[in-house]
Amino acid sequence: MKNQMEAKVLKLLLDEMYAGLKEYFEILGWKVLTVHDVNLQGAKDREIVEYARNYGLLLITQDQKQAELAELAGVKYVLISNAIIAKIADAKIREKYPDAVQSGDDP
Repeated sequence: MKNQMEAKVLKLLLDEMYAGLKEYFEILGWKVLTVHDVNLQGAKDREIVEYARNYGLLLITQDQKQAELAELAGVKYVLISNAIIAKIADAKIREKYPDAVQSGDDP
């Protein structure tokens, strides 16, 4: 149908701390660039955000400031905070070791 909207392919831009995940995202079906791929390693947060905006990329970062700049600039982003990482690790620990006792549960 002509009036059906076509899905837009979204490409990811991985910030420095996630550059090592590029192959994982690619296996999951994503088109991926890293800041290293586009010669932005060590660049200022604003430069990375502007690059993402200029090329319509979704920024994946752990940097709170970079996420805030992306928000202000209208750039799509995902902030992977330490809290998110801790929750994922906690869930995996509980799944793998359901009988484990947390320190707060000790008598």
